[in-house]
Amino acid sequence: MLYEIVFRGLTVDRDDVEDALIEEFAAESQEPVTGAGTGTGGCHLDLELPDDLIEDAAIERIQRVLAELDVLDVARIIPRP
Repeated sequence: MLYEIVFRGLTVDRDDVEDALIEEFAAESQEPVTGAGTGTGGCHLDLELPDDLIEDAAIERIQRVLAELDVLDVARIIPRP
């Protein structure tokens, strides 16, 4: 399943967020971050995870990583089935 994570007002380097997500999901996917971009309104990361991961559990793990980086409040996680 694809998760788009949109950031508005990101206070850390996007690469640091990407690295933390890669580390979190390394056991499930060799390349979990499949895309990234920056625009005038902010930036985003695309996270592709195996379909056998339970969506709620995956979102909780994403939220935990973002909270540890103190960027959860500027992020929106959008599941893209």
